[in-house]
Amino acid sequence: LERRVARIENGILQGFDVERLDEDRMVGAIFKGKVQNLEPGLKAAFVDIGQDKNAFLHYWDMLPGANNDPSIEIVRENKKKNSSKNEIKSIKDIPKAFPIGAEIIVQITKAQIGSKGPRTTTNLSLPGRFLVLMPYAGQCGISRKIEEKSERNRLKGIISNLSLREGMGVIIRTAGQNKPERFFNRDLNLLLQQWDEIEAKIKSNESPSFLYQEPDLIGLTARDFLTDDVDRVQVDKKDDYERLIDTIQRISPKSKSKVSHFAEEIPIFERFNVERQIEQTFMRNVLLPSGGEIVMEETEALVSIDVNTGSHKGNRKDGKNFILQANIEAAAEVARQMRLRNLGGLVIVDFIDMKNRGDQRKVFQKMKSAMSDDKSKHNILPISDLGIMQITRQRHDESNSSGVYESCPYCKGRGIIKSPRSISIEIQRLISSAVKRVKADTQQSISLKVYLHPAVLRRLRGPDASLLTKLEKNYDLKVTFEGAESYHMENYKVLDESTQKEIR
Repeated sequence: LERRVARIENGILQGFDVERLDEDRMVGAIFKGKVQNLEPGLKAAFVDIGQDKNAFLHYWDMLPGANNDPSIEIVRENKKKNSSKNEIKSIKDIPKAFPIGAEIIVQITKAQIGSKGPRTTTNLSLPGRFLVLMPYAGQCGISRKIEEKSERNRLKGIISNLSLREGMGVIIRTAGQNKPERFFNRDLNLLLQQWDEIEAKIKSNESPSFLYQEPDLIGLTARDFLTDDVDRVQVDKKDDYERLIDTIQRISPKSKSKVSHFAEEIPIFERFNVERQIEQTFMRNVLLPSGGEIVMEETEALVSIDVNTGSHKGNRKDGKNFILQANIEAAAEVARQMRLRNLGGLVIVDFIDMKNRGDQRKVFQKMKSAMSDDKSKHNILPISDLGIMQITRQRHDESNSSGVYESCPYCKGRGIIKSPRSISIEIQRLISSAVKRVKADTQQSISLKVYLHPAVLRRLRGPDASLLTKLEKNYDLKVTFEGAESYHMENYKVLDESTQKEIR
């Protein structure tokens, strides 16, 4: 039912991806859709792409080249010479260019999360191993993560030599660093073949229709994970191993020697101690080497992370150094946990208080370096006067925990339930209220039967027994109880035995 990929560095889990084989891979998928609605107030269009929910398309994501971001340096323009008169130049042109009912090609940038429909863009991109092809962008750039000046100049020369079709753009990925020119040419040819197949479907398919899907985990392993800093890849399923070798043969034949089939009897994730580490990524508390800990809470609005001293029992002399050490360890662990759990949106980290500005800067620098390899776009702000660090991290899909866990049907995701004392008070209050109403109509004695959870019954027959006796005496009342484990701790039922009607 699922395929998993774990990335291990010195025995420690650094990356983890799960693919559920019965679910569609939505992020990166391209659709031919129809504009269903335009909302000028939201500055957005809703597009029917044949899915359960209409796709959300912000006007900004419809402007040409809107996917340009600060992490890319544009080094070559490749615009169409005869651009059409209907070309969108500003947001004002959008309702005219794409009226309701118009056909539109969109790509999903963020999958459906909870009740929100998928988010899309008209600025399509097809990632390869070393290049990203943007069929409609007309701009070529280099990732700013490649910092060495001489290497950037070399790559600029390669971009100038690439034989691109008019109006198309490419971006050189960080994986292209120090790679020979022939690698980029081969990558471009593969991406152009892919685009030709998509274009043929655009012309022949009616809307709404599905045009392209990102590769599965085997394809992504070959394309994105099998980089120079990976020593070896082990696959436990023979079919998946052969598919991976076949994919690598097409895009990077030299890397074949790194891949091997794991044929031992012991499960592969147990053999490399991955299973236990995955289980730890779903825990609320994560221990740090120095004895400190971080406590993580995922809520609707944000992720809150609290750094605590935990079990550390140092003397006063090393207290200051311990706080800095624990915070630096926490910064590295928070960066790792965000990747492993696929956390996104706004993340608030409450570090242990540090008065020294120099120490705060050290923790900030550690967080920046720990997140430098994170493929998701992110922004980190320095520690504020309140001792809090704010981080935003782009998330394209639901967090890993939401795929593994669902809200508890008992507490409905609150994580807490009412105490037996609280339920006992509620029952007593209901009985006295109901009896007062009945006594107003008749002076007869009343018999009630209460069905409830045994834990609440123990409370009523123990600490609260005298209160019940008093209630019975005051109102000429007889109350009997029946406890059943099948009752929810917070639920109970009070019956009038003469009418067999429930009292509310």
